[in-house]
Amino acid sequence: MIEKFKRIWKIKDLRGRIFFVLAMLVVFRAAAHVPLPGINTENLKAFLDGNQILGLLNIFSGGTMENFSLVLLGIAPYITASIIFQLLTMVVPQLEELSKEGESGQQKINMYTRLSTVPLALLQAFAMIKLLSQSQFDIMGTLDAFKYASIMVTITAGTIFLMWIGELISEKNIGNGISLLIFAGIVSALPTTVQNAIVNYDPSQLYLYVMFVAMAIVTIIGVVIINEGQRNIPVSYAKQVRGNKTFGGNSSHLPLRVNMAGVIPIIFAISVVLFPSMVAQLFVNGGGFMASASRATIALFNNQWFYGIVYFLLVFGFTYFYTAVIFHPQKMAENLQRQGAFIPGIRPGKETEKYLQSTMSKLLFSGAFFLGAIAVLPLIVQAFTGSQSLVIGGTGLLIVVSVAIEMAKQIESQIKMHEYDRV
Repeated sequence: MIEKFKRIWKIKDLRGRIFFVLAMLVVFRAAAHVPLPGINTENLKAFLDGNQILGLLNIFSGGTMENFSLVLLGIAPYITASIIFQLLTMVVPQLEELSKEGESGQQKINMYTRLSTVPLALLQAFAMIKLLSQSQFDIMGTLDAFKYASIMVTITAGTIFLMWIGELISEKNIGNGISLLIFAGIVSALPTTVQNAIVNYDPSQLYLYVMFVAMAIVTIIGVVIINEGQRNIPVSYAKQVRGNKTFGGNSSHLPLRVNMAGVIPIIFAISVVLFPSMVAQLFVNGGGFMASASRATIALFNNQWFYGIVYFLLVFGFTYFYTAVIFHPQKMAENLQRQGAFIPGIRPGKETEKYLQSTMSKLLFSGAFFLGAIAVLPLIVQAFTGSQSLVIGGTGLLIVVSVAIEMAKQIESQIKMHEYDRV
């Protein structure tokens, strides 16, 4: 480990990239502690402590909600926009054609995603202000049209700022910028969580701590196995004779990872599963059918069995969905054919494409199932203990471990590339 840090420090370019990423995360955490004026943060914290859904969102945002900071919404609107456009890419022919145009087409889709983030952020900011102003706590004070609009614009600007920071981080190839921002938000809450656990320690509840440690170990081991697991497809290269020299004829392998989607399915699933309850919170204090439906929706998602099943299915489904977005067996088969390579026993071209798709589907089933099982493991533990902190801690731990593994892999690849360049 120490030797690896020495190697990283010696590579000036890599060292600079890591320092840049750390600096951007510091900027994010600084912005998370800059509150908007005119907000009673004490009443806001009390409200969030009594609301399971918003309390969970506050944990994942790194406390941006309880501070009512400039970056109150975090990068949630951008994640929502990404989900929308990735779904649209599969059903809208024009967007599907753009996705097939390679990097230029992807840049256009990314531009549309950024643009759609603005109205989504404004809408979510409006919903959040409306929700807080309807609570029994005096959080917002007197709201006039100017204050309403200024808060919405400021919060939206904060989201766009974080989106920009996330893209800057992604460009450094140290990790996915959006995932790292969520990672930083969760990790920032770790000292407070540990402090509260020590202060509120109750010897009669020792079993809770033991179960949490056991769940953490199982989660870490499971995430590592899923992320590191892969199947190596044997690949042979045809011999080519040029003059008196013979090229090719060697063998290699094509690695297919069990979980190509990384932590993205978890982030998407959390965003989607919390959305109905958040919308229902806006109408729960009204009257008539809408209020009744809102209370029923909140009660339904507070049911741990229902919540767990929906959460599992979303993680399972998004794993397949995101893998379909990034895994292209047709291109892989074409590249193998151009290089004069083939999978033994499989014809080049269409047959190779079908074989890769079939193999990936089998791998993906086990990867998606285990990822979903690890995601709902804290809910199962919570059902036996009744401790909500296990749910939040387990899901956060799942994201932290996955992002840490992804970041370590990208840093390792950067080191290898530098060593190859030296040779």
